Amino acid sequence: MAADNLTPEIFGQTPWQTVGPFFHYQLPWRGCADLVGCSDLGARLDLMPSEHCLLYRATGRERVRGEPIEIIGSVLDANGEAVPDAMLEIWQANAAGRYHSPDDARAELPLDAAFAGFGRTATAADGTYRFRTIMPGRVPGPNDLLQAPHIAVGVLGRGLLKRLVTRIYFEGDAANETDPILGLVPAARRPTLIARREGNAQGGGGAVIYRFDVHLQGERETVFFDY
Repeated sequence: MAADNLTPEIFGQTPWQTVGPFFHYQLPWRGCADLVGCSDLGARLDLMPSEHCLLYRATGRERVRGEPIEIIGSVLDANGEAVPDAMLEIWQANAAGRYHSPDDARAELPLDAAFAGFGRTATAADGTYRFRTIMPGRVPGPNDLLQAPHIAVGVLGRGLLKRLVTRIYFEGDAANETDPILGLVPAARRPTLIARREGNAQGGGGAVIYRFDVHLQGERETVFFDY
């Protein structure tokens, strides 16, 4: 195994908390929230000494095929206050609707070698986050019904002994109306799973920006799924 996760002189003693702010500097790495480029997006560099940035950053992501998008938002508690020590993970199919996984046996669909489909980010001090990725293709769901384009999201943070799991769907996609999973959610709560379009990013290929806020509790609590 690489020395970057075995050398006590580099990282010191593991924090005693079972869950908590250690997510900021133990799990995210530079660029882990940028699935289509090689930026530093994802890690809390203000909490990570530069000499600790040893994990490999993939190259070649600029060749990822698909429509570039950015997902921005905040993680908020029951009172609407920002959560500055949460961590989000995403998992998605590529633009053709195929996952970068041996469990996806649909060999007839192209596999984009430059796109892993996985990302991770720590929330900033003000509770915000950002991912750069692509619009996912449609994948089969229950009874072989095609699902609407979506991204699976895991949320970790203080007080959470088990990750929360939710989904991001996209505003204006006609496939949302027939999605077999979204259809299981009461209509009044479906908006908590819909990312709202906020325009286009400057530079970066004109990526479409979507906002998706995660409400952990309260009247606007995001729908979370059992798994």
